[in-house]
Amino acid sequence: MKLSDFDFDLPDGLIATRPARPRTSARLLVAEGDKITDAHVTDLVDWLRPGDRLVLNDTRVIPARLQGVRRRISDAGETEARIEVTLLEPRAGGTWASLIKPLKKVRDGEEIIFSSALSATLEAREEGQGLLRFNLEGDDFDAALNAAGAMPLPPYIAAKRPADAQDHEDYQTVWARHSGAVAAPTASLHFDDALLAQLRDMGVEFTHVTLHVGAGTFLPVKVEDVTTHRMHGEWGEVSEKAACEIAATRAAGGRIIPVGTTALRLIETAARGGEIAPFQGVTDIFIYPGFIFNVTDALMTNFHLPKSTLMMLVSALMGPDRIRAIYAHAVAAEYRFFSYGDASLLIPPAG
Repeated sequence: MKLSDFDFDLPDGLIATRPARPRTSARLLVAEGDKITDAHVTDLVDWLRPGDRLVLNDTRVIPARLQGVRRRISDAGETEARIEVTLLEPRAGGTWASLIKPLKKVRDGEEIIFSSALSATLEAREEGQGLLRFNLEGDDFDAALNAAGAMPLPPYIAAKRPADAQDHEDYQTVWARHSGAVAAPTASLHFDDALLAQLRDMGVEFTHVTLHVGAGTFLPVKVEDVTTHRMHGEWGEVSEKAACEIAATRAAGGRIIPVGTTALRLIETAARGGEIAPFQGVTDIFIYPGFIFNVTDALMTNFHLPKSTLMMLVSALMGPDRIRAIYAHAVAAEYRFFSYGDASLLIPPAG
């Protein structure tokens, strides 16, 4: 199984830099059996049925990208350097693992000032990252970060335009609850409250799980033999309530449909023993063709990067040949790709 097996040609013009408005007006490619149907997210009511359960990742994206200044006084007077910080994850003891550019311009113990309210001190270095301790905690930290930070847009969007105030709304799901992600569960960005209410009224049920999406989701696969790739770890939780809801739906014959690959990876982690069970901890599950799905019956997801682990995941669900046909159709029909792009509903053959 080679990396090149998951490659395809994607015109640069199909990479979305802004989402559809309203959210539910995005296009939806529905792949069921050998059939492909071009629809819109609002048409989910035609494809879902009473008793289906959508699994939603309720992580909340933090405005993790910060612009700061390091000031230093020497015999020559005061000098300063502009420092860019991207928060990666909180660590035990209250520090944050961070990408700091340029790290070499900050000494251990020096302060980086981001705003009149927010600053941080570099406490240590670790594998090219810096461990920062901020001057605030709890709600005060959240408020100062929201004021000073920018949304951490994916590299393929950030290369085309900077993040702005609109991204604070666009790059967040309507059900976001638990802060900790530095990337959005992007298939979930297509929902609004009205669509959720419409689905609920027709008998579709919802379960919330939490997976804090990390910056590692954008790391490229660098090995030609994909089975030797090592996945990054991300913290997640499937509560006892969530596990019971999923098990009850399966027992009743309903379909379990994660919205997004993050929700899928988490529930399949929690079901590695064959049945869904509560889970809390770090998952580094890597799903590629040959994987046995224990709880997933279908998947709603956006269109993914060539040669990415997420292309391998959807290939595992639908089969590599089928995915190649689906993506060829999506490119020919000019669907919009990646985080702010359109969506697909992938329904593999039953059994």
